[in-house]
Amino acid sequence: MASLRDLYAVPDIDKYWTVPQEYDVIFDWEFDEGRTQMMHLYQKGKDMQWDALKRIDWSLELDPENPMQLPVEATALYGTPIWERMGKKDRIEFLRHGQAWNISQFLQGEQAALICAAKIVGQVPDMDAKFYASTQTMDEARHIEAYKNLLQKFDVSYPMTKPLQVLVDQALRDPRWDITYLAMQVVIEGLALAAFATIRDVAQNPLAQMVNAYVMEDEARHVAFGRLTLREYYPQLTQAERDEREEFLVDACYLMRDRFEGREIYEALDLPVEECVEYTKNSEINKLFRTMLFQRIVPIVKDIGLWGPRIRAAYEDMGVIHYADQDIDAMGADDERIAADFDARKAYVSAIAAKGGLGADDASATAAE
Repeated sequence: MASLRDLYAVPDIDKYWTVPQEYDVIFDWEFDEGRTQMMHLYQKGKDMQWDALKRIDWSLELDPENPMQLPVEATALYGTPIWERMGKKDRIEFLRHGQAWNISQFLQGEQAALICAAKIVGQVPDMDAKFYASTQTMDEARHIEAYKNLLQKFDVSYPMTKPLQVLVDQALRDPRWDITYLAMQVVIEGLALAAFATIRDVAQNPLAQMVNAYVMEDEARHVAFGRLTLREYYPQLTQAERDEREEFLVDACYLMRDRFEGREIYEALDLPVEECVEYTKNSEINKLFRTMLFQRIVPIVKDIGLWGPRIRAAYEDMGVIHYADQDIDAMGADDERIAADFDARKAYVSAIAAKGGLGADDASATAAE
């Protein structure tokens, strides 16, 4: 089987990306009981480990014409002159590449999260945080495995987008451990949760739904870890230090909002890039999507105490300030419930199939309903 790098639609991508590091690794000699909430989260992280090969039904396939069976109307170029000029074959290819690009960014982000979680293990000063970050590191490895297996079914993939690469580079190079948290646990993973939810809740393909539902179950804990740690840490900083974090957040949020242009797709398919980007920016569905991406980030930022005039002005400008009072705990609980629902449906179908009531194909179809 070809490696995903061999399937990149963008040519001449280096085999490795090297980010120099300069930070202190801290040993905690206390070995104390740890904070109750943090240790509870650590226990939950241990209890909820799962195997991507066993929990996900990889016998399921993607749709040949619309891989994840997303609404065609939600496609950025839908209804534009470029879309109208496309024949059926070109539209199918555009859908395949567009959806593969999205899953590729999920995969690339998960590898970034893996490396950031490993950095946190060494860098964060408290043992209980080290414990939890170790479970997150395992989670991220599993997510890479899951998205890699899903992406192989598209038979095309894409490298990390430049805006995401810039933010990951900042998160890894900065010697302050809380900046890694801000970039990864708050911005990248908060944004990812909203993007995953779109596929989980809107796609009709059962494999795509399943992969995203199970990954979200873990990511909700990761975001809770970042909130808990930063909410306790930021009151200890000076106002000038908090202002600096807010400035970083503003830049990071604009960077992530603007990473969904999809230039690489248009280049790979030999479409007029600037014209496509302009249509994408002005697409009402894309504007709505970019706004919805912040429904988890905004309440987290408010909760951790970085809620000065600079960050509020940025969220006003983005049109996302109304998300500030979202119940992030309720959303995380819902993520866990939905993942459990997938497990319950699979168990129900397996039980019926074991009794001879359904064939394998019928069982898969029932699980998708």
